[in-house]
Amino acid sequence: MPPHVVVTQPLVGDAIDRLRHAGLDVTVVSEHGPPSRDELCHALHDASALVCLLSDVIDADVLACGPGLRVVSTVAVGVDNIDLDAARARGIEVRNTPGVLDAATADLAMALLLAVARGVVSGMDAIRRGEWTGFGLATGLGRDLAGMRLGLVGFGRIAQRVAARATAFDMRLQHHARHDTGAAGFVADLDELLRTSDALSLHVPLTSATRGLLDARRLAHLPDGAIVINTARGAVLDERALVAALVAGHLGGAGLDVFEDEPNVSASLLAAPNVVLTPHIGSATIETRSAMSSMAVDSVIDALAGSG
Repeated sequence: MPPHVVVTQPLVGDAIDRLRHAGLDVTVVSEHGPPSRDELCHALHDASALVCLLSDVIDADVLACGPGLRVVSTVAVGVDNIDLDAARARGIEVRNTPGVLDAATADLAMALLLAVARGVVSGMDAIRRGEWTGFGLATGLGRDLAGMRLGLVGFGRIAQRVAARATAFDMRLQHHARHDTGAAGFVADLDELLRTSDALSLHVPLTSATRGLLDARRLAHLPDGAIVINTARGAVLDERALVAALVAGHLGGAGLDVFEDEPNVSASLLAAPNVVLTPHIGSATIETRSAMSSMAVDSVIDALAGSG
């Protein structure tokens, strides 16, 4: 019997065909959204590999359902949905898809920054409500990106792509990371970075150290009118503290592609002023999601080479 590969949800492009052409037996558990735990556990009983998405919770109990699992490949950069300790204890290799989504996510971060700074969504809403009465010199005023100080929290591949794009907009760049990057604009103290950033873009993985990293205390360090962008993970940012800062008029706006309790978005965040929200689409281009899907299944094919 060929090795059995369980795929939690449909992939993009020819990824599923690639698995089958490699001689692997493939089961797609759910055609519409994340499968239930029972569905996933049932499918894993004889599986050698699992391909999952970031919306799938792969904890110790789920891993225990697949006694023959050799590899878990997630179609994402972040692996916070997988119990890495449990996988390590069972000798299960965990692979992800770094690199291929950097440009697409950086594009969205800049799109959110532009949309917030220039009031794109609020302006569109005004037109749709019939509130726009014509050009006015002092109406719809936003902010120039040129000259704005952009602080990057984290300086990995995506943050560096954002930096390249922001440079083209004549923004002034600085960044914070756990260790000195050796690059221009490094700020060792996160609080100092916050105090000197007109806009802040988050680019750190979700770990125990980064959960709630931007809380009320840290948000208070940002200058009045600052903009916060998050395309990393929702739980890195305290949403209630963000809403409070927006409602109080301390912050000038926020652009969020990720949320603390996805897919749920709080009513207070939906009602907050000058907030642009997108449904976790940082990597959502045809080219990028196809490349991610291919990379994830190629990892499985590589890991199972010689099995059967």
